[in-house]
Amino acid sequence: MTKAHFIEALSQKLDQSKQECERILDAVLETVAGALQRDEKVDLRGFGTFKIRDTKARQARNPRTGEAVSVPAKKVGTFKPSKELSALLNKQESAEQIERAVANQ
Repeated sequence: MTKAHFIEALSQKLDQSKQECERILDAVLETVAGALQRDEKVDLRGFGTFKIRDTKARQARNPRTGEAVSVPAKKVGTFKPSKELSALLNKQESAEQIERAVANQ
């Protein structure tokens, strides 16, 4: 789902204009990004947690030449889904698996 599709779905669900939904979505994303820049964890109960993880500097290989390359340490954003979201996703997968099994018989 692209941002445009997300805004369209949000607009229909909330019965608001696309412009207003885009403004709200942009504000939410800026707020999450700002919190992550300040090394804060963003915990959305029932959805998941966004946080920053530090990676260590390491040596890697250039796949074309095989020469060693230094990869510097950096920060990466991570997302861990909540138990509720994981259960919802796994429940949906189980229902789809049952439907496929029934269709194949």
